[in-house]
Amino acid sequence: MTAAPEPPRKVLFETTDHDQAGEYLTGIYGGNFRLGIGEKGAPVHLDWLITTTFTFVTAVHSAEIGYTLESVPSLMIARPRTAPVHYRYGGAAHCFLPGEVHLSNTTEDHPPIQARWHNGAVQAVTFPFPLLDQVAAAPETRQSKPVRFTDLRSTNPEPARHLIATMDYLATSVRDRPEAMAEPLVAGTAGRLLAAAALTTFPNTALTDPTIEDRHDSHPATLRRAIAYIDDHAHLDISAADIAAASHVTIRALQYAFRRHRDTTPMGYLRQARLQQAHQELLTADPTTGATITEIAARWGFFHPGRFAHRYRTAYGHPPYRTLHRTT
Repeated sequence: MTAAPEPPRKVLFETTDHDQAGEYLTGIYGGNFRLGIGEKGAPVHLDWLITTTFTFVTAVHSAEIGYTLESVPSLMIARPRTAPVHYRYGGAAHCFLPGEVHLSNTTEDHPPIQARWHNGAVQAVTFPFPLLDQVAAAPETRQSKPVRFTDLRSTNPEPARHLIATMDYLATSVRDRPEAMAEPLVAGTAGRLLAAAALTTFPNTALTDPTIEDRHDSHPATLRRAIAYIDDHAHLDISAADIAAASHVTIRALQYAFRRHRDTTPMGYLRQARLQQAHQELLTADPTTGATITEIAARWGFFHPGRFAHRYRTAYGHPPYRTLHRTT
């Protein structure tokens, strides 16, 4: 669980000094960025959208330019927009085309990566590595290790398209409604949505299928503990890892228990609990004082007003405005 986030910030940065650009990127991400593999003096334009959970940046270069990336403490997912990106990593060379998506690093202490592209734009999104551990579990070993990726490339185009759609959705939504990202439940849910999409796109060390021990732990008592925890903490920014810890089982056992006994997921049940809380708030809200459906929905983690309205109508048989305005 995290502290209340701040509203997103938009930042523009332009320079022809590659040393300055490298220092600026290093200051944002940590680690070590060095620019200047290509033409000296080429303009660098960086357009940032910074939230407390994740950060989007679009980098535009007007001539061939590149960077060396070392030891960045955040996962970086890159997406060429208008020009191919050439990578050298671990002794191998890769070329990623516009419309594709790839990782710029797999661990915090990854080997140096060199990348270059000519006269084009590349978008990237970053988020802290620990976010992965909130939605998935690594194999149990004598020394606990976090979830990590094992390849820069996606092996399946369908999850890659879903990841790109998720990136577009979040970037557009945050720009259109930055005030909603100041809601803790929205910020936490959005970050974990991005982490989950990345885990389904790129090969990684996470375990998804339950083990024999997980199946043994997925009994009704586990489900009862999980439901009680969710019902008591639905107003907080909790993750699957938080629910599993409170239930004294692994994430996989927790997920299997909900599939086995409730035909849903832990986060699916959490959404139901929050939808019920939003319903109760709509019942008691006074629209004459300025209460709105959009604000109430965001307070309970529902970022997209249209999707909230659809979920609400499915659950209660009428749109949320009828509840708020007490119409029949």
